[in-house]
Amino acid sequence: MSATERFDKAAPTWDLVDRRVLLARGVTEAIIARASLSNDQEVLDFGCGTGLVTLALGPVVGSITGADTSTGMLETIAEKARSQGIAVPLRHLGADGSADLGGPYDLIVSSMTLHHVADVPALFRRFAQHLRPGGRVALADLDAEDGTFHEDATGVHHNGFSRDQVKDWLEVAGFAKIEVETATTTSKEAKVYSVFLATATLS
Repeated sequence: MSATERFDKAAPTWDLVDRRVLLARGVTEAIIARASLSNDQEVLDFGCGTGLVTLALGPVVGSITGADTSTGMLETIAEKARSQGIAVPLRHLGADGSADLGGPYDLIVSSMTLHHVADVPALFRRFAQHLRPGGRVALADLDAEDGTFHEDATGVHHNGFSRDQVKDWLEVAGFAKIEVETATTTSKEAKVYSVFLATATLS
């Protein structure tokens, strides 16, 4: 089973796992605290999944688009948005994630998606191409870990990241005012994993 198929299958019950909901809440709170949000911003949530972050940010920005490689995840967020009476444009990224991101955006956010991307520096360059001048990113993912976070490593390209490496990749992609701080933590089987939030401005 491919990573995309696994996410398709997991989508209907994804939000039933409390730690996922709590992790998304922690990331959302960190983004709100550090990303200078406003009600006139156009935002992209890259790797939106079931929309735990997308729908939480919706009320505090102008508009937010969800993008994901998983059809199942997009179907789930669409159903949640309809039930809440919220308009959320959605973009299917294709199985390899290469489809057009749309935009330009004022802000691109992402939560727990980067470790599923083989070429993260290329993704950061791609983000830069879809941001307005002075646009920002707010990207959350795992700090470097020992590989125990995922029971099934299908589609996992990185066991978290070094914060210095993330900073370097963002700088090379054309970003400045780069800050990487702890967003939240998450626990699995009594082990605690740290999650960072990287914010940066397109220079």
